[in-house]
Amino acid sequence: MSQIEKLYNEWQSLQPLKSQDQKRLDEKFRLEFNYNSNHIEGNTLTYGQTKLLLIFDKTEGVHELRNFEEMKAHDVALKMIVEEAKDKERPLTESFIRTLNEKILVRPFWKDAETFDGQKTRVEIKIGEYKSRPNHVRTASGEIFHYATEAETPAMMKDLVDWFNAESKKSVLSPIELAALLHYRYIRIHPFEDGNGRIARLLVNYVLLRFDYPMIIIQTKDKNNYLGALNLCDVESGLEPAQGAYSKIDKIKPFVNYLTNQLIWSLEISIKAAKGEDIEEDDDFEKKLSLLERKLKEDEITKPGFKVEYAEEIIKKVVIPLNKELDEMIQKLSGFFSFKELSCVISKGGTSEKLLSPFYIDFDNDDIKDFVSLVKSIQIRINLSNNQNRKLQNLYFQSFIYVVFDGDEYRIELNDKKKTFKYTELPTIAELKEMVNECKNRVIDKIKNL
Repeated sequence: MSQIEKLYNEWQSLQPLKSQDQKRLDEKFRLEFNYNSNHIEGNTLTYGQTKLLLIFDKTEGVHELRNFEEMKAHDVALKMIVEEAKDKERPLTESFIRTLNEKILVRPFWKDAETFDGQKTRVEIKIGEYKSRPNHVRTASGEIFHYATEAETPAMMKDLVDWFNAESKKSVLSPIELAALLHYRYIRIHPFEDGNGRIARLLVNYVLLRFDYPMIIIQTKDKNNYLGALNLCDVESGLEPAQGAYSKIDKIKPFVNYLTNQLIWSLEISIKAAKGEDIEEDDDFEKKLSLLERKLKEDEITKPGFKVEYAEEIIKKVVIPLNKELDEMIQKLSGFFSFKELSCVISKGGTSEKLLSPFYIDFDNDDIKDFVSLVKSIQIRINLSNNQNRKLQNLYFQSFIYVVFDGDEYRIELNDKKKTFKYTELPTIAELKEMVNECKNRVIDKIKNL
């Protein structure tokens, strides 16, 4: 019995998995496959950004829009092959493969390319349609390898699909051999103008899932070994694409062996998950660090801690404008109050500094900067009284607006009203005006009720 068979039997004996174990395994394969398969083809999203996009539907970083679009679309294509593989009686169809290509490429676009004689050019990539021009690749040795021609492609794709549907019922080839041969034959045809590598890897997992094996992941760091195994098969077979019906498994042994090693890894990880064991790997440590680093950056945006520059901005954009509006208000009250004082008290715990209106804060002064860096609260005080007019001698008025700095946020308090803000947020003009109007209304009520 081979190692694959032993691991597969153990994997099957552990079915079904507990829901929490199945969930963490599914998430690992989902993220690993989407990230690596796209990264091999040049997608620039990091693992952390991929997780943020697929799990939390958020974007981060400066990337071309297509990188985000294709990562999400590839995730949808993965779900499609998972669902398609569940129906073991449904045959593989060209229509399904074309739909996969249409899905992962999202929309038509223009792409840099190279002509047969090595000249740079640009071509329009159509989605879900077989190629309309020849395509080729430059090998590691510098030689040009030509895939099937556009004229040969429709017949060769029909032959490929018919071959797979017949072969999958024979049980002659093992699932990993069948997956390897489907991948190899498909990639020799290269039926689309873009997306062929991603489709080939999706089809490998379609085969494995159809036979109740776990998915395999071809990691971007192993790209050279992956392409090298395919190249060894090209050398071994020596076939031109026109002979795409070629299906002898012994001619692609290097690629079968390569995929077998990936499947052993997948089965071992799956068995660990089924047993409730840790499925993190050495490189997952780096991924975790990357995610934690991203979270720290995200927290700086969503919950920024106190900084002296935030306090300065709040004084400039909140305290000083409020002071100006309130000063204009009390100057209009001379007919009712003989004593009018508007002050601002900046406190840093046990020490405070009182500034009378109209006040100016010189933020270029190092002493003021040091003081503000320790600020705990700012209190805007209004004191109004009348000691001259006997009729109004009992008239007095006090009001306080507090700006309190607390942890990851600050709050503004006026009477029984409170509103909390992030340090990177400021009240709107309407909110500031509402505070001033509150003070005006209270003054009017005080005078009316005398």
